[in-house]
Amino acid sequence: MKKYFVAGLVILLPLAVTIPLFAFIVNFLTKPFVGLVVNVLNRFDLPNKEFFFLSPEKIVLFGVKFFILISLFVLTLLLGVIARWFFFRALINLGDKILNKIPLINKVYKTTQEIIKTIFVTDKTSFKKVVMVPFPKDGSYVIGLVSRESPKICSEKAKAEMVSVLVPTTPNPTTGFLLMYKKEDLIYLDLKPEAAIKYIVSCGVVTPEYSLNNEGGA
Repeated sequence: MKKYFVAGLVILLPLAVTIPLFAFIVNFLTKPFVGLVVNVLNRFDLPNKEFFFLSPEKIVLFGVKFFILISLFVLTLLLGVIARWFFFRALINLGDKILNKIPLINKVYKTTQEIIKTIFVTDKTSFKKVVMVPFPKDGSYVIGLVSRESPKICSEKAKAEMVSVLVPTTPNPTTGFLLMYKKEDLIYLDLKPEAAIKYIVSCGVVTPEYSLNNEGGA
């Protein structure tokens, strides 16, 4: 008998503590808003029916508390997202300020930052056009990617409209030569930049025509 009684206490006591505590928290969170929400709902014609042992007033009260709890949860979640976003933004800004104050590193960091902003933010057409240009001498050609117009001072000195072209090296296209050509010296190719890079990386083994034929027969 004693064992059964102790087993019953183990089940009931946690519930006896948890339920009142949960009810206290719910009342504490919803009490400041219950009156306002109930007054708003009373302006509408709500069904005035009992549900089991619950009166219409109790049904409205429980519904209002549930609605307030959901609203508080969503609001807390949004506040957390906003706070976290501002925290990371402040952290990034702090790191940016620190890197900009370190000698030598700040030069590399600023230059890299300007390049990334130029490519991905201000000019989305950079490196989208594939051209064939004479290099290293007339009569021999390489494939390059048009970056953008050359600096104005360069065009003025050359007395012609110049275009900056990146000529990637093979088999590592992350390095290359930045060359300036007159517009009339550019031979535009109907190729995607990805196909041109494949050709360069493969040292000329994978040509755009070879790739297309393989895809068609696959």
